[in-house]
Amino acid sequence: MTIAFFSDVHGNLPALQAVLADMEQRRPDMIFCLGDLVGYAPWPNEVVNEVRRRGIPTLAGNYDQGIGLASENCGCAYKTDTEKDLGAQSIAFTNQVVGPDERRYLRYLPKHMRLDFQEEPCTLSLLMVHGSPRKINEYLFEDRPEASFLRILEEANTDILLFGHTHKPYHRTFAYEHAGETRYRHALNIGSVGKPKDGDPRAAYQLLHLDENTTLSDPHSVRSELVRVAYDVEKAAQAVEASPLPNEYADMLRKAY
Repeated sequence: MTIAFFSDVHGNLPALQAVLADMEQRRPDMIFCLGDLVGYAPWPNEVVNEVRRRGIPTLAGNYDQGIGLASENCGCAYKTDTEKDLGAQSIAFTNQVVGPDERRYLRYLPKHMRLDFQEEPCTLSLLMVHGSPRKINEYLFEDRPEASFLRILEEANTDILLFGHTHKPYHRTFAYEHAGETRYRHALNIGSVGKPKDGDPRAAYQLLHLDENTTLSDPHSVRSELVRVAYDVEKAAQAVEASPLPNEYADMLRKAY
């Protein structure tokens, strides 16, 4: 079985369309979206409706939550006054243009989704969140200490945690003892479709492969595959520049920071 996960589209319709087209070619068995459909790019309604039209199970991201509540706060951890000013312009624009049906959809999106597999191929629990199991806008960066990460996974009672929010993909594995046996938990950041921050402007999503060899006692048997999809980044950047959004967000698309 192959499951596709994507996140952090942030209003970037060309990137989303490219990812969905790539998925159609690969034909995963299931598709899930881990939130942040809107913000920073000029197509919030189009992105929401593309996901709704396809019936893709979707979580609320922190930006979705803010727009769903018609709030001026997206729950973003802006570090400087310049970032705060740009962010204020972005959420004001998104609140202005988002439609009432789209806002209602965002408002009632769930915060967690769990998949429990039993017996075949193995018994495991998979938890999907946007930021972390504890908070929708908590950043789980790759350099988080192992003990802290493992505690989060244990408290969430999950074998595989999938999340986005940082826009920087990775897969980390953590060993622990269970009934005298070494087992492993997995943390997968699935990256960003519409606003990567890892220096690669291509859209990103994650495939998770489960088969007869999948077991929690072998750290390599839970196989993830990061997929990068090229799209017309310049088209998206120029659309940002042609909108009331700050031009800085166009540069972020081009350079992926």
